[in-house]
Amino acid sequence: MKRVVPLENALDETSFGSKAVGLGQAIRDGLPVPPGVALSGSIVEAVAAGESSAIKAVAKRVRPLGGPLAVRSSAMDEDGAEASFAGQHLTLLNVPSADELGSALSKIWWSANSDSAITYRKRVGLFTRPSIGVVVQALLDPDTAGVMFTKNPVTGADERVIEASWGLGEAVVAGIVIPDHYRVDRSGQVLERKPGLKRVSVRGVPEGGTVEKDVPPELVESLCLDDDQLRQLSQLADRCEQVYGHGRDVEWAIEDGTLYLLQCRVITQAGR
Repeated sequence: MKRVVPLENALDETSFGSKAVGLGQAIRDGLPVPPGVALSGSIVEAVAAGESSAIKAVAKRVRPLGGPLAVRSSAMDEDGAEASFAGQHLTLLNVPSADELGSALSKIWWSANSDSAITYRKRVGLFTRPSIGVVVQALLDPDTAGVMFTKNPVTGADERVIEASWGLGEAVVAGIVIPDHYRVDRSGQVLERKPGLKRVSVRGVPEGGTVEKDVPPELVESLCLDDDQLRQLSQLADRCEQVYGHGRDVEWAIEDGTLYLLQCRVITQAGR
């Protein structure tokens, strides 16, 4: 089996991990996923060990994506109903090019083998040594991004809950801002719009990595999604449930008016 494949060809969770296989399925079903490649756990480990042949092979396959890149872990048991591994496995945004990928992959491999990650695995009943695949994608420069739950994660109501902010979605995921909050029913009717407090946005910088940039004062409490964008998100929720099943936790971004799916996983149990 090839150890580096286009994302749409990632079929085996034991090799490429659940995130890569899920995104591959999304691409095959016509969902709007940024282009990328899937790296198997074995080649990620080889890169982390400093094997020059593995480093060169990965760079060659990733180089056509250009740059900058988003580099995310994809373990076999990641993003499941019982354990999401949120905050345990490293995500690196705005890796400038394939030539800097070796260092990024090493950092992700070590994050998955850190004391805190291993302790987390034991706490959720996983005692095997992790195989850490990686997803590498072209990094978007979104106007707006965030998360969406295809059912209310607090009340269980049959409605979409959307949280959004300016720039990269890490501002929402990492709790850097108070995001805008929306509730939308399954017909697409907006039930609630609540502006957040979005003083900063997370943006890429030319030398790599991200920074928090001040948001213009007039946008801090302005809603960052209009009715058409909410309609598109509602339609994306429908498609995600058709492909993956009900009760999904979706990460999304809008760049130049186009909506992209970044991740879709089952809503995890509280406290896991």
